[in-house]
Amino acid sequence: MNCENHELCGGCLFRNMSEDNYKKQKEADVKAVLQKIKQEDINFGKTVFIADGTRRRTTLAFSFHKGNLVLGFNQQKTHNLIDCYKCPLLTPKINNNLLNIRELIEGVGSIAFVRKDKKKIITSYLQTGDVYICEADNGLDVVLEFDNELTLEHRMQIAEMSWKFVDIIRISHRKKIDNPVEVIVEKTKPTINIKGTNVFIPAGNFLQASKTAESVLIDLVMKYIGTSSGKCLDLFCGIGTFSYPLSLNIKNKIMAIDSSKEALSSFENTVKANVIPNISIVCKNLFKYPLSGDELIGYDIMVFDPPRAGAEAQIAEIAKLSDENRPKKIVAVSCNPQTFVGDANILLVAGYKINEITIVDQFIYSPHAEVVALFEKIV
Repeated sequence: MNCENHELCGGCLFRNMSEDNYKKQKEADVKAVLQKIKQEDINFGKTVFIADGTRRRTTLAFSFHKGNLVLGFNQQKTHNLIDCYKCPLLTPKINNNLLNIRELIEGVGSIAFVRKDKKKIITSYLQTGDVYICEADNGLDVVLEFDNELTLEHRMQIAEMSWKFVDIIRISHRKKIDNPVEVIVEKTKPTINIKGTNVFIPAGNFLQASKTAESVLIDLVMKYIGTSSGKCLDLFCGIGTFSYPLSLNIKNKIMAIDSSKEALSSFENTVKANVIPNISIVCKNLFKYPLSGDELIGYDIMVFDPPRAGAEAQIAEIAKLSDENRPKKIVAVSCNPQTFVGDANILLVAGYKINEITIVDQFIYSPHAEVVALFEKIV
């Protein structure tokens, strides 16, 4: 899909290139970063390119200028907003509902916020904010983000308007991105299906950017694990994306760990609802308090999918283990090839080798890419 804003918008820096030239350049750029891995003759799987029109989650900024709403993405290297009525990255359902989301924001913006400051009553109107949109399998999940307390009138307005929007099944609010989310309207709980498991998703939480890419990443992880089974660690597990397919093999006993209470709450609800007996869930900040020593002993397989910062602290603890106590197979999923290189080099020094790396271009026409790699212990 062509985009009239691609020369201005900061989201698709390489949309001006032909598809073939883009793919060659993207693959070359990622491999250039991966050349810093200290292993000769790395085997690369065939790069997977995810198509336009599949991005199922996005965050749009908005602002009001003289009563008119501007909703879209930032212009490259500026804070200027580009008004967006359709984006070729996004799924058809999200694009088809951008007018409804505009109407929702305008409805909230039409009602004053009232607060008391000592003896004064201060009235103001919505000026700026963000809106997080995520397409679940059964509808859209929308989180309005702005630093104002909703009044009863705002809540009534959101509830009333929500029934006009058939595709929008949940509307929430939070003040800032790291603040708790308050659900205002939930017609039904948003869910996605991960390899046969119906998974509850929390409002405003992380999800793989596209359903297609999620399936590709899962398939690669399971391909790399192969016929191996036993005790498994799923680190930085989020909502359990890799734990569910791992659990289909009853020989596997999975310990899933993450620091997000919201993600783990949904994960626990899903495990209970689907009666999955071989997944245990632990809330732990692996950046500050990585698993170490006896906590790591006895695991046969490890999967880790950290944020962009990588997993250096946790990988360093694995490297400290004696050879007989390290997992036989480690599968790394990374959205940042730069930090992946650092994690990989620690494992190589510790006695692992990279069997294969596959590049997944989940973020088309951007500089970002995902990699999935299999590390096997040298025997």
